[in-house]
Amino acid sequence: MCGIVGYCGYRSAAEVLLSGLKRLEYRGYDSAGIGLGDGKSLDVYKTKGKIKDLREHVPQEASGIIGIGHTRWATHGGVTDINAHPHMDTDKKIAVVHNGIIENYMPLKEMLIGEGYKFISETDSEVLIHLISKFYTGDLEKAVKEALMLVKGTYGIIAFHKDNPDQLVGARNGSPLVLGIGEDEMFLASDVSALVAYTKRVVYFEDHEVVTISKTDYSTSNIDNEAINKEVENISWELEEMEKGGYDFFMLKEIHEQSQSVPRAYQGRIDEEMATAKLGGLNMTSRELLDVERVKIVAAGTSYHAGLVAALQMESMARIPCSVELASEFRYRNPVVEKNTLYFALSQSGETIDTLYAMREIQRKGGRCLGVCNVVGSTIPRESDGGVYLHSGPEIAVASTKAFTSQITALYLFTLNMARMRDLSTEGGLRFIKALKELPIQLEKALGDSEHIQALAKKYAKYPHFLFLGRGINYPVALEGALKLKEVSYIHAEGYSAAEIKHGPIALINEETPSLFLVADDHLKEKVISNMKEIKARDGMVIAVAVEGDKEVAGIADDVIYVPRVDPAFNPFVMSIPLQLFSYYCAIELGRDVDQPRNLAKSVTVE
Repeated sequence: MCGIVGYCGYRSAAEVLLSGLKRLEYRGYDSAGIGLGDGKSLDVYKTKGKIKDLREHVPQEASGIIGIGHTRWATHGGVTDINAHPHMDTDKKIAVVHNGIIENYMPLKEMLIGEGYKFISETDSEVLIHLISKFYTGDLEKAVKEALMLVKGTYGIIAFHKDNPDQLVGARNGSPLVLGIGEDEMFLASDVSALVAYTKRVVYFEDHEVVTISKTDYSTSNIDNEAINKEVENISWELEEMEKGGYDFFMLKEIHEQSQSVPRAYQGRIDEEMATAKLGGLNMTSRELLDVERVKIVAAGTSYHAGLVAALQMESMARIPCSVELASEFRYRNPVVEKNTLYFALSQSGETIDTLYAMREIQRKGGRCLGVCNVVGSTIPRESDGGVYLHSGPEIAVASTKAFTSQITALYLFTLNMARMRDLSTEGGLRFIKALKELPIQLEKALGDSEHIQALAKKYAKYPHFLFLGRGINYPVALEGALKLKEVSYIHAEGYSAAEIKHGPIALINEETPSLFLVADDHLKEKVISNMKEIKARDGMVIAVAVEGDKEVAGIADDVIYVPRVDPAFNPFVMSIPLQLFSYYCAIELGRDVDQPRNLAKSVTVE
């Protein structure tokens, strides 16, 4: 959620920090700040609002070759200048930025107040700066470690002392932290996107690890003061991938990238000779895969919906029982982890804390959990027992789009592999592969209807409520369509199985509630059409997403969006495109901040 950046080197620290924070805007935030040091003073500039507002607060002559920066997503305390980070100690000698939640901050705060420390903010984070100050006797790393020994909760932190203009100390537990290694300069950040403009050489940290950097060197250890050797890795993303590339918003760019991101998820993973998929990252032998009796997927938000699509296909095609669990609920009900059950943790960022904790609970109980993530080097892939990277490229918009279809693609490959090991014929496997490889062209066709969808958004954006309705494998797509509309336009929307409208939701039908139906040309089509007629009989408005050339649907619906005809298993791909575009254009019509919707964060790293 919050973004953090640290810099130590020869450049203007203010510019590095501000540009790094700008690249972290997609994580979601409501205030921002930086702290600068030059060996003589420690200057902090912070404000509620956006990075552009912070820039106006930072003097052009602001000096310093060391500093820390922060974008805050409010948890403890309102959105105010005082609650913004960095926080300083009473003597204004130490500054700290913090991403996460200190669960025991109240008893710590009471202890510190009893010892004479003065608190000025409402945040849980302020206890960190006073604890560090309490333990500081000239060794900042030692003081940070002693402070963190008392803390319960999650943190990604960076601290520095004004008397040492060549040292930053960072630590993590549950919130991401990465080191960037440059020439005579070092960087710390919560995300590689803040570093890629300066270096591609990075070090990822695990929980309870601490790093101390100067402009030319770094050392790593754990909180118990044991030295740790870390592997230096290379970032594969290019800076250009993190730019808008001529689009007005990242969300629109990422919607249009799906004709490239979907094939990136399957390239090099298809074995046409054997009519199957190759997923070496699973770290499982054919014998182990054959022993799998059940699959369970844990996920949140858009990833949860992608899991629902994949689960239906897995049961239908591979004949393996598959269920999907909300990660936030899974670990708190003392779950039964079953023998011969394979678990998947789905997360675009690889840092979603609910999903990460669910995965750890599975592993604690002896289960095998594989990760399906987009961000290379993130926590879930590092801690999982194996898995699949999506290779979608950076997804900057808060509302996930291309990761949704890429996650389905990755799980479809697993499904193909499992199906071929059981009762899917060679011919069946080749048909599936053919349909998969035709998807990029079909996605381009679906994207070609943008102008028509934009016109519909202009017509319907005025309505305060929407129902999204689908059946079978398109029911999760309806859920995802409703989520997208809520996320970026702030229009109230609900997703349902079309069969369920008679069990309550039909009471919502009135002149202010359009219903958007997904009408695939499959075995459930006639049932969906019956549901559409039920809405029309009550004078409800109907928008339909249907297969090109379907005149029957056009004769019922008020408006139709056509998508290319594909194999029924791949309808979720082409039908999700118009829902994403519709949500985007409704948000534009209403003047919303499309890439950074209110109250939302890209990487949810707090419970």
